[in-house]
Amino acid sequence: IYLGLLPPRQNNCPGTTSEQAGKSSSCEGCPNQKVCASGATKAPDPAIAEIGAKLSTVKHKILVLSGKGGVGKSTFSAHLAHALASDSTKEVALLDVDICGPSIPRIMGLEGEQVHQSGSGWSPVYVDDNLAVMSIGFLLSSPDDAVIWRGPKKNGMIKQFLRDVDWGDLDYLIVDTPPGTSDEHLSIVQYLSATHVDGAVIITTPQEVSLQDVRKEIRFCQKVKLPIIGVVENMSGFVCPSCKNTSQIFPPTTGGAERMCADLNLPLLGKVPLDPRIARSCDEGKSFLNEVPDSPSAEVYQNIVQSECF
Repeated sequence: IYLGLLPPRQNNCPGTTSEQAGKSSSCEGCPNQKVCASGATKAPDPAIAEIGAKLSTVKHKILVLSGKGGVGKSTFSAHLAHALASDSTKEVALLDVDICGPSIPRIMGLEGEQVHQSGSGWSPVYVDDNLAVMSIGFLLSSPDDAVIWRGPKKNGMIKQFLRDVDWGDLDYLIVDTPPGTSDEHLSIVQYLSATHVDGAVIITTPQEVSLQDVRKEIRFCQKVKLPIIGVVENMSGFVCPSCKNTSQIFPPTTGGAERMCADLNLPLLGKVPLDPRIARSCDEGKSFLNEVPDSPSAEVYQNIVQSECF
């Protein structure tokens, strides 16, 4: 597993911190061979210690991950933040590290807001007095602007979010991530290595095409020693608002998240039903939990937040 900032050329790359970096036969032809051989990549990034000190006042840090796109990570992250912040005694922040697809500003009703600089760093944007948000979406001139960046520039942006934002004293920092197991995920794990991370919540949908990629994300967490808090199955059936019967829109052909969690000995935190009102609330920048608090989906969210895992 590779945690450096320079991308490995081959699967058998020894890694930038290895004694064989730049020296093994697998390094031949790699454009970074001289840099690795010089030993420059072995030096720890000083930002890691700075971030550790900066986030020492954050009690709980939770990453929301999935190997699959479109399973509802941002929707879950946003509503997890809303649910935690419903306790007015808790200070909550939501960090969006989906650099190329920042949807959190829209979901949280903050499109058009801007980040301001203060003497203590970047000031996050607040939804409520106890709910702060930071996203690259606040730094774009238009929501339609494309962020066309390679890995190192993404890594630098994530470093700035963690080190330069004035987070203050927090009870929870929720980190919404893009799909996959690549640059952003490696960066967030690396930069948080000097501070305690509670773990990751893994999001999936019931069908095998999603579970297959989610298993890869679970392997990623195990390899980088990131604890897994549990799994949430999103879009888990559709509960008719009239008759209350449940239909399986995405059939769990291989047993869904429940079977996967049993096989891998992981907690299943909850199964959130499909509800078109969730999508409508996200588009309108409103909290679904406040708009339809008595819905089956809202009940699952509340049960997850009230579980001993949080």
